[in-house]
Amino acid sequence: MADFKQDAQELLDAIGGKENVNAVTHCATRMRFVLDDPSEADKDRIEDIPSVKGTFTQAGQFQVIIGNRVADFYNEFSAISGLEGVSKDDVKSAGKQNMNSLQRLMAALAEIFTPLIPAIIIGGLILGFRNVLEAVQIQALGQLMIDGQAQFTSAGEPIYNTIVDVSQFWSGVNAFLWLPGEAIFHFLPVGITWSVTRKMGTTQILGIVLGITLVSPQLLNAFGVQDILAGDVNQWDFGFFQLDMIGYQAQVIPAMMAGFLLAYLEKWLRKFIPEAISMIFVPLFALIPTVFIAHAVIGPVGWQLGIWLSQVVQWGLTGTFNWVFGFIFGGLYAPLVITGLHHMTNAIDLQLVADFDQTILWPMIALSNIAQGSAVLGVIWLHRGNEKEQQISIPAMISAYLGVTEPALFGINIKYVYPFVAGMIGSAFAGMTSVALNVASFNIGVGGLPGILSIIPEYWIGFLIAMAIAIVVPIVLVVVFEKNNILTKWENDHLPIPKLGN
Repeated sequence: MADFKQDAQELLDAIGGKENVNAVTHCATRMRFVLDDPSEADKDRIEDIPSVKGTFTQAGQFQVIIGNRVADFYNEFSAISGLEGVSKDDVKSAGKQNMNSLQRLMAALAEIFTPLIPAIIIGGLILGFRNVLEAVQIQALGQLMIDGQAQFTSAGEPIYNTIVDVSQFWSGVNAFLWLPGEAIFHFLPVGITWSVTRKMGTTQILGIVLGITLVSPQLLNAFGVQDILAGDVNQWDFGFFQLDMIGYQAQVIPAMMAGFLLAYLEKWLRKFIPEAISMIFVPLFALIPTVFIAHAVIGPVGWQLGIWLSQVVQWGLTGTFNWVFGFIFGGLYAPLVITGLHHMTNAIDLQLVADFDQTILWPMIALSNIAQGSAVLGVIWLHRGNEKEQQISIPAMISAYLGVTEPALFGINIKYVYPFVAGMIGSAFAGMTSVALNVASFNIGVGGLPGILSIIPEYWIGFLIAMAIAIVVPIVLVVVFEKNNILTKWENDHLPIPKLGN
């Protein structure tokens, strides 16, 4: 440890001395400080210390990158300073004093989704693989035949076979994989409400039950958008009022809102209900009102927003300045995925196909997915060598490029924020370009790189141009943002991350 003695003393002096340290710990590669006054830390002086490979601030913590021998460095630092370390959870809690309200919100989101990431990652790969099997037409496999008749699109273009059309084995694999795929994404609200109660320290089984009530088979599936818009929905009839029986499959915001309502209601009830009867009445009076409010308030509000969204999109696509709308929609589509409102765009796509034999909306959706995947690719490039992070980032990128962005959004981009913004900007310019060049597809297809196979051939060049923008712009912006510390001061347990050149 002697070789770190001088460097440890220099670090102690450069961060403002022992008196400026509220808490300290270390992880696999970094010293993690909560400083009473972060402005007293002399970053230039610290980064000149031979043992230091970089610094950054995340989640209210001042983090100093040491490398694999950080434990030895920490022991030397502790001996010199007389500071005893605390747990990483304690450091996180202390670090919140240096975070603003928006940063705390992002930190809370990260804590909710972190336990769900393994399932979201594998689910994304499964759905992406299924997209390739069932939605990618391959000309080499011949034209699709039904009852001996060759199939054509409404525009007269031939429809070619997919892999599942010509192979019973892969058709069986595709059908079987829907079992875990549906469990992960359609029933995602169950995982979210459980994770919220876990984070809040309330009864986790109540969170699971609440989640199930949001996706019950009794309810109309949230993907049945056309039925919902048409008003073809069953109702609970209470005599003097009715509630629509609509589910929240694959939706994030309604599940989070319901989960937090349940948790806060349970905590409030425990203050007043005697412990002797709390086992009965706390779950009863917490769960039932939450389920009711979820369907009476959150549901109607959410779907009304969706209806307004569909009307705005239809107006934007047919307006004089539709290329401006392409920029706005392209930039905002990824946030719509988080809210679940993106389901409404399917109805618009189908209506456009019915009216015009093509849709100019769907190519922008494919480009948004590509842009978010490219943002992850930028993170992979910058953080290469970080094997722990790559266990999440590489599958997330592949999934996004195959049309499923949830792993990229929740696993990497939203957690770090700046890749998410980079993807939105890249998608905005790609969407504007796509609409300006009148790029259209035959119908809804695979929302990623294979999506070009659904584009009407005369628009391939325009889509390739837009695709290049969706790939290049997010990668460049991720590099620029991280190098210049733009939008980087957020919750992040895995940022390395030695900068390029270190």
